[in-house]
Amino acid sequence: MKKVMIIGAVGAGKSTLVKALFGESQPAAKTQSLVYREWLIDTPGEYTENPMYYRSLMATSHQAAAILLVHDASRTRNYFPPGFAGGFPIPAFGAVTKTDHPNADPAKAMSLLRQSLPQGEIFLTSSARGEGIEELKNRLLPIVYPESKN
Repeated sequence: MKKVMIIGAVGAGKSTLVKALFGESQPAAKTQSLVYREWLIDTPGEYTENPMYYRSLMATSHQAAAILLVHDASRTRNYFPPGFAGGFPIPAFGAVTKTDHPNADPAKAMSLLRQSLPQGEIFLTSSARGEGIEELKNRLLPIVYPESKN
């Protein structure tokens, strides 16, 4: 079964988002290597921040049905290169995390993410408040489990 691969910078909230998607409340730990879950692949932030790791992301994408680019709403710069999502031969989505952060600017985060994800839905999320989590999960699960579509 192909999974959704989650990609984002160190500290973007990928692992916390994964825990929220699975309904887990314990704090997330720093991802040191690829972590395979039931329907997700959590990638280390270093894979996004260092172009030398892009080939690992590309190779892993062959096990994925879609990618999810994650951007922290409190960050003021984009960690993905322009058009990054277009380098993958599968559908791409975006998630803006930490929309509840005191320094969050979701509109700016969406604008930055849109540079790397010219097409595709972007979801605003807060794992702490549970905002946008069910909507995101409901969008991704039918991609992983197409037979469950009505």
